[in-house]
Amino acid sequence: MKLLHSVAIGALLASGAMMLGAAPEAPAEAASAKPPIVKPGAIPQRPLWGDTHLHTANSFDAFTAGNRLGPEEALRFAAGEEVTSSTGLKAKLARPLDFLVIADHSNSLGAMRALYEAPEDQITDPVLRRWRNQIRAGGEQAGGALREIIVAGSQGKLPADFADPARQKAQLRRVWDQHIAAVDRFNRPGQFTALLGFEWTLAPNTNTQHRVVIYRDGGDKVGKVLPLPVDGKDSPLRLWDYMDSYKRATGGDVLAIPHNPNQSNGRMFAMTDWDGGPLTPELARRRLANEPVVEVTQYKGDSESHPFLSRNDEFADFGDAGWDMGNGQLTELKKTDMLQAEYAREALKRGLQLEAKTGVNPYQFGMIGSTDSHTSLSTADEDNWFGKITLVEPSDRRMAEALNPGNEHSRYAWQYLAGGMAAVWATANTREAIFDAMRRREVYATTGTRITVRMFGGWNFTARDFKGDWVKAGYARGVPMGGQLRSGKGAPSFLLSAMKDPMGANLDRIQVVKGWVDSQGASHEKIYDVVWSSPGTRKIVKGRLTPVGDTVDLATARYTNTIGAPELHGQWRDPDFKPGQRAFYYARVLEIPTPRWVLFDAIRFKAKPPKDARLKDQERAYTSPIWYKQKG
Repeated sequence: MKLLHSVAIGALLASGAMMLGAAPEAPAEAASAKPPIVKPGAIPQRPLWGDTHLHTANSFDAFTAGNRLGPEEALRFAAGEEVTSSTGLKAKLARPLDFLVIADHSNSLGAMRALYEAPEDQITDPVLRRWRNQIRAGGEQAGGALREIIVAGSQGKLPADFADPARQKAQLRRVWDQHIAAVDRFNRPGQFTALLGFEWTLAPNTNTQHRVVIYRDGGDKVGKVLPLPVDGKDSPLRLWDYMDSYKRATGGDVLAIPHNPNQSNGRMFAMTDWDGGPLTPELARRRLANEPVVEVTQYKGDSESHPFLSRNDEFADFGDAGWDMGNGQLTELKKTDMLQAEYAREALKRGLQLEAKTGVNPYQFGMIGSTDSHTSLSTADEDNWFGKITLVEPSDRRMAEALNPGNEHSRYAWQYLAGGMAAVWATANTREAIFDAMRRREVYATTGTRITVRMFGGWNFTARDFKGDWVKAGYARGVPMGGQLRSGKGAPSFLLSAMKDPMGANLDRIQVVKGWVDSQGASHEKIYDVVWSSPGTRKIVKGRLTPVGDTVDLATARYTNTIGAPELHGQWRDPDFKPGQRAFYYARVLEIPTPRWVLFDAIRFKAKPPKDARLKDQERAYTSPIWYKQKG
C-alpha cells in the first residue's frame, strides 16, 4: 500500500534525494502518437486527472522564493519524468498526470529572472537593486522581498522601471512565445495534454480575486494575443472583455477559473456588481459564460464551506485553519459577514437567489481542485508533498516553520493543504475534449486523492439501474454532474458511485449536499448521508451517521484499510422535494481518516509537531452540482 511504502522516504531525504514513488518511463514514441478517434456521442470512460494551476520560475513570486525550474521541467515532471528540484532533490511522480495547465502570473512574466541576472551596476532604482540582492541571498531575505513585492504589486506601487508598460510588453512577448513553444511541444494528444493558460492576479489591497485563464487552442491562435496584465484598477469586466475579444479575433475559446475565494474578504461571490451596485442580468450572463468552473480546494485552504456558514455540517471545517484569518497577506483581517461571499456552497445558494431576481444564475459553476504550486512540481499527495514554494521544499527548515505557529505568517506552515486535483470526465485526452468537459461542468474536485466519482440526476432512476449499464442509462435518461434538470414526474432521483483511489484509502460515505431557495427567497441547505461503509454496524443517530472509525497510527504515520469500503454506490431520491423550488445537488465523498503531510514530516525529521496542528483528516471529493429549475 502506498503510504506504508512512503514512510521510507526519510532515508532518501537523509541521502539528499526525495523520490515521489516509482513511475514507468515516458514512452519514446509519445511525441509522435496520434490522437484517438472519438465517435460522436462517446461516453467518457474514466476521469482524467490534472492540475490547472501550476507556477514555474516565470512567475515573479515563484522565482523570488527560489524556484529555478521553467515550463519544460514542469511539463516533464507532470508527464512522469524525473527532475531535480530547485533545492537539489530528485523528484518523480508515482502516477503521471493526464493534463497540466502552467498558469504563470501575467504580470511581470519572467521579470524576476531578468532582474536576478542583471548586473547590479546597471540597476538604477534602489528598491529594485535591493530586491535583486535579497533574491540572490535567498532564505529569509528572499522571503521578505517576496512579501514586499506582492503587497506593492497589489497596491499598484511597483517601481516605475519594473512596471514600465513598454518594457513589460516586450518582456511579456519574449517569454510568452517561449512558453507557447514549450507547451505545444509537450502536448501529446491521447497521452498527455498540455494546455495553454496564465493567471490573472487581480488582488486590490491583496483581496484575492484571482482567475486562471485557460485556452482551448494551440499556439497558432493563442500566439496572436498576449496574456492580460492586471493594472491595479481592474475588475473582472476587463478580463471578460479580453476573453470575448480573443474569441472574436481567433474563432477560438477561452474560460476563466476563479480560485481562493476564501481570501477575497467578501469580494468573490458578491450579490452586487464590483462597485456595489445591482448585479444586472447582463453581468450575470457574462460571468456565467466566462467562468463555468471554480477551484474550490488547493494549497491555501478549502473553499467548499465553512463551519460558520454550515453549522449543521460536521465536516465543514476541512482546510479552514488559518486561511479564514484575512486576505492574502493579512492586510485586512476577516469579518464574519465576509464569509458568505467566499465559499462555494454559499455562492451556489446565492446564485439561486440571484436567478429568481434577474432570471440568470451567475454562480452556476462546476467545481475542481488544483495545487497552486510555485515549485514547478505538481504534487498533491500527503506523503509526498513538496511544498507550495521552493523556500519550504522538504527539509528541516520546513519542519521548523511548521513548529512555529506563533509568527505573523503562521498559516504558511502546517496549515497548508497538500493540494487539490482536477478530475475531468472527458471523451479523450485532448485539449478540446478536456476544455469542453470544463465548459459543460462535467468535472469534480478532490483534495489530492484520486477517487473516481460519478453522479447522474433524473426522474425515474432506481437501484435496479446498477444491475445493468447504469452509466449509459445515466446519460440516456438523465444528466451528469454539471447538468440541469427540468420538470419531471415526482421527485428527482440520483445515481451515485464512488471507487477508492487504487493507491489510497477506503471510502467512508457518499453524501448529497442540497441547497434551495424557498418561496420567501430565503436560502437553505441540507446534507444527506446516502450510502456508507459497514451499513450493518453504523447507524443514523440524532440525524448523524456514526463515525467510520480511525486506524491512523500517529507514531508511524500509517493507516490500514481494515475499515471503510473500496467502492460505494447507491440510488437516492430527494425526500424533501417541492416542485418549482429552485435547488442544486452535489455529491461529497469522504475517505476514512489518513495522515496529513505534517505528520509525515514530523517523523522524517524527528520533530514534535505543535499541539494544535491537524495531523490527520478525511480526504474528499466534491462533484459539480446538478441544478433543478422548473420549466418556464
